[in-house]
Amino acid sequence: MTFPRVQDSDAPSLETRRSPAGVIFDLDGTLLDTIEDMTDAVNAALEQRGYPARSIEEVKYLLGEGPEAFARRALPSNAREPDIIANLIDAYRAEYAKIWTQKTRPYPGIVALLNVLDKRGIPIAVLSNKRDAVVKEAVAHFLPNTPFAEIQGARSGVPLKPDATAALCLANSLGSTPECILFVGDTKTDMETALSAGMIAVGVLWGFRTAEELRRHGAKRLVAQPSDILDLPEWNAGDA
Repeated sequence: MTFPRVQDSDAPSLETRRSPAGVIFDLDGTLLDTIEDMTDAVNAALEQRGYPARSIEEVKYLLGEGPEAFARRALPSNAREPDIIANLIDAYRAEYAKIWTQKTRPYPGIVALLNVLDKRGIPIAVLSNKRDAVVKEAVAHFLPNTPFAEIQGARSGVPLKPDATAALCLANSLGSTPECILFVGDTKTDMETALSAGMIAVGVLWGFRTAEELRRHGAKRLVAQPSDILDLPEWNAGDA
């Protein structure tokens, strides 16, 4: 399927647009193609318990809102009891810890994009609903040469995306106001986070969800490949 290079939705006028002062990236489906390792891990956990496996396409729609939602959706509807969900989360994490580097890779063009942003002096951060330690380990392993200003995953006492709390804290850490931050992600959760935080919602079309979902949940820009982020009109707002 071919997508336009950059698509706009309700684009701000030149008078109100401001150049981005930072970029916050989601992790899974945005920076890293993790879907095969996550599918293999959840299927191992499900099959050990006698539950049917899930396809990669199904798993793409189970993810995005934290481990409880992921495990609940992965289970059959008649097996979604709290203790079963908790047990599946533990089993999934154990399986994922064995294989998380086997098939996962940065998406093509991601490293080059991050290098350009770094050379331009644009601070960048990662915000994920995965556990904080897991996020930091994954970024260190797959993107070791990228100087992220902040890397954050799920932490005790901090609400998960789409709550805006963590995103707003990151904006402060990046030294910018929210309206000058690009929030880049691949699911409705990311778009809703950006909207809640007052950031510029950028949906990526190489990830886990569709352009239609991203638009419906507030994407202001859609990009078909990482380099398209460098062509967004926001970068030239200051010259308008």
